[in-house]
Amino acid sequence: MIDTFLKEVIAYVAGKPAENITDILSVKKYVNEFLIAKKIGLTINQTRNILYKLSDSSLVSSIRKKDKKKGWYTYFWKIEALKSLEFLSQVLLKQIEQINNQINSRESKQFYICERCNIELAEEKALLYNFTCNECGEVFKIKENLKLLKDLKRNLEKTNNKFSLVNVEIEKEKEKIEKQKSKENTRLNKEKAEETRKKRLANKKIKNDKAVSKKPKKNKFAKNKIKKTKVKQKRIKAKVKKGSKDFR
Repeated sequence: MIDTFLKEVIAYVAGKPAENITDILSVKKYVNEFLIAKKIGLTINQTRNILYKLSDSSLVSSIRKKDKKKGWYTYFWKIEALKSLEFLSQVLLKQIEQINNQINSRESKQFYICERCNIELAEEKALLYNFTCNECGEVFKIKENLKLLKDLKRNLEKTNNKFSLVNVEIEKEKEKIEKQKSKENTRLNKEKAEETRKKRLANKKIKNDKAVSKKPKKNKFAKNKIKKTKVKQKRIKAKVKKGSKDFR
C-alpha cells in the first residue's frame, strides 16, 4: 500500500515517468545517482532534474561523497517516506475541500449550458448574456446536476477513504521511526555505559599505581647492613657471656 502512495506522490510532483524511481529509492541506504539513471533508463541530467524537483518538496534527501581519484562529488539519494506521505495527505485534503466546494455550489446554484459549444455558466453569468450563447447564439439550457452530484459524492467518498489510509501509513511510519530512534538510543546508552566503565577501571588502576609508588622502596644494601649489625651484636653478646664465665 505504501509503495502505491509513494509512486502517486512522486508522479504528482515530478510527472508520470518519475514514478519508477520509487522502487529504486525505497531502500534504507542512499543510492548512487548514476545507478538511478541507469535503472530508470534516463540520462543523468534528466534523472537529476527529477531528483531536484522531489528534493524541493522534501520528498527525497541526499548525501555527497568525493571521488578521491577524479576529485568530483557524486550524490546519493534516498526517498523520505514519512514526508512523502504527509505531502500526499495535504494534497488529498485540498482535493476533499475542492470537491466539497463543488458539491455545495451544485446544490445551491443553478447552472446553464450551451450544448452546441459545450459552455457552462452559473445563473448570474448566464443572465448577463440574456441566457444566450455569445459564441453561436444558441439559447442556454438548464444543466441537470443530479448525475454530476452523484459522481462528485462518489469521488468525495473515494478521496476520503484514501486520505484515511494515507494517515494510517503515516502513523505506521512514525512508529517505525520511533522504534529506530529507541534502538539507536539504547545502543548509544550501552556504548556510553561501557565507556564509563572503562574510564572507571582506568582511574582505579591509576590510583592503585600511585598508591604503590608512594610506598617506600626497600633498600637491599640497608637490609644487608642491618642483618650484619644484628649478627655482630650477637657475637659481642656471646663473647661477653663467655668472658664472664672465665672470670668465675
